[in-house]
Amino acid sequence: MLLTLALGSLFFPGLFALCTWGLRRARPAWSDSDCVMISTRLVSSVQAVLATGSGIVIIRSCSDVITDRHWLAREYVWFLIPYMIYDSYAMYLCEWYRTRDQNHRHSLTTFRNFLSKNRLMIAHHAVILFALVPVAQRLRGDLGDFFVGCIFMAELSTPFVSLGRVLIQLKQQRTLLYKVNGILTLTTFLSCRILLFPFMYWSYGQQRGLSLLQVPSRIPFYCNVANAVLVAPQIYWFSLLCKKAARLFDRPPDNKDG
Repeated sequence: MLLTLALGSLFFPGLFALCTWGLRRARPAWSDSDCVMISTRLVSSVQAVLATGSGIVIIRSCSDVITDRHWLAREYVWFLIPYMIYDSYAMYLCEWYRTRDQNHRHSLTTFRNFLSKNRLMIAHHAVILFALVPVAQRLRGDLGDFFVGCIFMAELSTPFVSLGRVLIQLKQQRTLLYKVNGILTLTTFLSCRILLFPFMYWSYGQQRGLSLLQVPSRIPFYCNVANAVLVAPQIYWFSLLCKKAARLFDRPPDNKDG
């Protein structure tokens, strides 16, 4: 546990510093805000790949979704804790550099703006640190590694979300890459952050000989409540992605003769 925590505490900030240094050298024309934001997104994507890979390994190794065990189901959670703390600071750093580039002084207003713009993501990180981590590491006992692996799989959409934010930062919203990435973002987000929950219910039902509709009434009530709390912000974020995609594809073509 302590070794994994220490490794995560060094890995994510170190990777962020390395990416920022490399971008500043490779792209001297980019602003500090660009370099910091893109570095943050790169680190998020690396974490997402690691989490998704861990999830795949766990899911494939658990033939019994209730009792089968895999060491990654606990160890990766310890590795994830430093990332959540680092990412909260990195988001604030992005806001600080953005306001500095606009010739604003660093002040309490910057911190308030950060909290206002990122309140849902901050709440998301807080729920993971103070609710999901205790459940995953202590309260569930030795059961449910399969479902922990499924939750890790939710990170599959993160690299596409991050690439979209990077393209927006670089003002590449009208490129084919941005549109293709938007389709991949919607597909992976829907599959791995929303449909993931019916899949977990279905997997449990297959193990117990139940239909999908029978499962909610056969599992503890708090499990249904926890899943509802987890899926609610995902549905909200997915609705925002759909609205953004609708605006993108409904946008009239440029008048090149004008």
